[in-house]
Amino acid sequence: MSILGLKKKQPKTFKVKVITMDAEVEFSCEVKWKGKDLFDLVCRTIGLRETWFFGLRYIVKDTYAWLKMEKRVLDQEVPKEFPITFHFLAKFFPEKVEEELVQEITQHLFFLQVKKKILDEEIFCSPEACVLLASYAVQAKYGDYDPNFHKPGFLSQDELLPKRVLMQYQMTADMWEEKITAWYAEHRGIARDEAEMEYLKIAQDLEMYGVSYFSITQNKRDTDLLLGVDAQGLHIYSPNNKLNPNKSFPWSGIRNISYSEKEFTIKPLDKKKEVFKFYSSQLRVNKLILQLCIGNHDLFMRRRKVDTIEVQQMKAQAKEEKARKKVERQILAREKQMREEAERAKEEMERRLFQLQDEARLANEALLRSEETADLLAEKAQIAEEEAKLLAHKAAEAEQERQRLEVTALKTKEEKRLMEQKMREAEQLAVKLVEQSERRLKEADHLKQDLNEAKDAERRAKQKLLEITNFHCTPPPPPDSAVFQLMAAYSTGSCRMDFKDTDMKRLSMEIERERLEYMEKSKHLQDQLKELKSEIESLKLEEQQQGGLFAHRGDARVYVDPPYIPHSNVGVPVS
Repeated sequence: MSILGLKKKQPKTFKVKVITMDAEVEFSCEVKWKGKDLFDLVCRTIGLRETWFFGLRYIVKDTYAWLKMEKRVLDQEVPKEFPITFHFLAKFFPEKVEEELVQEITQHLFFLQVKKKILDEEIFCSPEACVLLASYAVQAKYGDYDPNFHKPGFLSQDELLPKRVLMQYQMTADMWEEKITAWYAEHRGIARDEAEMEYLKIAQDLEMYGVSYFSITQNKRDTDLLLGVDAQGLHIYSPNNKLNPNKSFPWSGIRNISYSEKEFTIKPLDKKKEVFKFYSSQLRVNKLILQLCIGNHDLFMRRRKVDTIEVQQMKAQAKEEKARKKVERQILAREKQMREEAERAKEEMERRLFQLQDEARLANEALLRSEETADLLAEKAQIAEEEAKLLAHKAAEAEQERQRLEVTALKTKEEKRLMEQKMREAEQLAVKLVEQSERRLKEADHLKQDLNEAKDAERRAKQKLLEITNFHCTPPPPPDSAVFQLMAAYSTGSCRMDFKDTDMKRLSMEIERERLEYMEKSKHLQDQLKELKSEIESLKLEEQQQGGLFAHRGDARVYVDPPYIPHSNVGVPVS
């Protein structure tokens, strides 16, 4: 057998990678599989039953295409690299998400796809609506808001707002997070599927929701336009305005859609209306437009018919599932509430335990401090007792000293009284001496006057005698007269008339003696007065030192000024 006659053996399977909105799955497909075989396998794998909304999309050249269900996979224009990559996405969008989307997985896939289109700015959304949608997305991901768990910055890694919105306002990421968190806190108690449904209910009212745009021209030489295909019908837009269509053709008003090569024809149901024609430059895009038109029109007609048995079963199951989940959520909410209450009670008990432990610790510390204080107080009491004894002893000594000082004071008072008496006697004596001095002075003056008179008489007698002696014619005096005797004495020389020898000398000596006696007494009296004055000064000093001790007893202090003593010596001048 020749080797050249053998054919190369073809593989029976090929690898496929399917990327959903939240996972990547690889499959091994048979070569003969059609698109429906692969699609059904993916739907069974992810548990999806509402298959009519979805399709497998792949990239071909500069556009995309949907995998046809009736043709083999490898016979279509799929990429030739293995594994072949497909994106499992929603191909058609419902008119009312709350009524048409039955399964939770269907809602979740729509939610993820619409959210991505909004973040990628394929669907225009105002900043306010973006913040609200972001809050529902956070509720769906994180559950109920808990300020103890959801600290500031917990959304820093999440993409929640389109870049256009972030750049439109001069706000920091923290400020955006604060706005989103404010709405997020209002959604407490909403389950994940409910939050995703609320997100879709808001998103379905956006102008660009569920619309597939294609570049067209109304004629071969006309300005470019945009064709929009969605669940409501066909819409014609200006290239720079995807929000407000220039013209719309609802499915209920379209009688037929046909195309020949690059020309599309839309025939209205009302024959009076003009037929609308437009052109598309790529045949592949024309086929895609036709697929979307047929699929959306079929779903439009299907919504207006009675649900099939399969859909009714799914809705019944979904209703039961929602009821069951609602009960489970209620039970879970009660358990969560009970757990939170238990945790709060536990925290309260722990807090109370810590508080009691702190109180016990503080009580022990207070007890130790009390014991230390008691010991310290006992020691202080002992010291105070000793000090009291010492003070009592000192008080006794002070009392004795006080008594001694009182006795001393009494003695001092007695001595003071005696001294005052002595001073009074000295003053009286001084007064008497002064009086005697004055009297002696008067007597001395009288004696001096008598002496002067005697001298004057002696002088006159001498003068008279001289006159008599010199006068010879005068008869002599009688013999028995005194003059005669005096003259005889002078003539004989036996008698001299000199008073100094007798009476004058005696008188002078007597006066001198009295003066000396008076001077001696005066000097003795001055010495006594000086001693008395020094004693009084010492007594005053002692009284001042002891003044504080006797002040409270009301003792009267007597201060006696020293008597006035004349300093001039009293004497009798003697000529």
